[in-house]
Amino acid sequence: MKLNKPLLIVLGEPNSVFIEILIKTLNKKSIKNTMKYPIILIGSRKLILAQQKTLNKKIHFEKIKVTELNVKKFLKRKIYLIDVEYNFKKAFEEISFKSKNYISNCFKIAIKLLNNKLSDKLINGPISKKHFLSKKHPGITEYIFDKSKNKISKKPVMLLYNKELTVSPLTTHIPLKNVSKSISQKLIIQNINIINNFYKKILKKNPKIAILGLNPHCETKSKYNEENLFIKPAISKLRKNKRNVYGPFSTDTFFIKKNILKFDNVIGIYHDQVLTPFKTLFGFDASNITLGLPFLRISVDHGPNETMLGKNLSSPKSLENIFKFINSLK
Repeated sequence: MKLNKPLLIVLGEPNSVFIEILIKTLNKKSIKNTMKYPIILIGSRKLILAQQKTLNKKIHFEKIKVTELNVKKFLKRKIYLIDVEYNFKKAFEEISFKSKNYISNCFKIAIKLLNNKLSDKLINGPISKKHFLSKKHPGITEYIFDKSKNKISKKPVMLLYNKELTVSPLTTHIPLKNVSKSISQKLIIQNINIINNFYKKILKKNPKIAILGLNPHCETKSKYNEENLFIKPAISKLRKNKRNVYGPFSTDTFFIKKNILKFDNVIGIYHDQVLTPFKTLFGFDASNITLGLPFLRISVDHGPNETMLGKNLSSPKSLENIFKFINSLK
């Protein structure tokens, strides 16, 4: 029987709850018994062992070298680790710039394997944008996109996924004052086409998409009206190309139950316009997917969560959903 390509997991910020929720997820019978892929962790072996000891939980893994990945036959459906050096004193410390090179080295290995098509799926643990990313990359979505080859779009598309609804911000981690000048008909059309293709190819569904307006009640007395200049013309062109796109809708009343039940996906103009109501509705029952890449990149819908470090109280719900989603793929 032909084995599927391995699933890569970059452990991300070492001082986060990710290793805790990863152990909880991989030890869950419903996940363990349905796993279709070999798993390759990319991170510090010493860190995993130290945090396992503190949490009194463990997973079993086999250490491998990057060069061994050319020999695909040995990759069974179990957990492997590519060890990346990281020096630390305690299992859990404060997040600082100390981890920057370590995280960078982890991503370099993962992206090289993805660019060489030795894998086609990546899960990454959360990182601290303040300590890891430069001004060049506003978020980890853009960082991974920039480092990847054979991209299928000029810009990444962020999609927050729940089986009931997905949302996507047209602009991501930029100041509000820059939102208006960052949108265009071309961007709206590109993003919606990519989302539409994702639904058809991966989810096997022709999606019904709503797009929100930027101004309160989708109106303004200013001559520079984004709804009239960009959003409505983009919707008109998309509908001529048989895309099920509707709007623009006023955000203040859109996210009520009778409205969201009518749609599969909601496009927001800026980050918090859709992420705030989405997280209010679904909490951590969601995943963050990057579209526009030649591989599947997906991460948990929360940050490092420093306040919960080492307490063994963090919910693995978001990561569990990621594994269920990946295992459902054909």
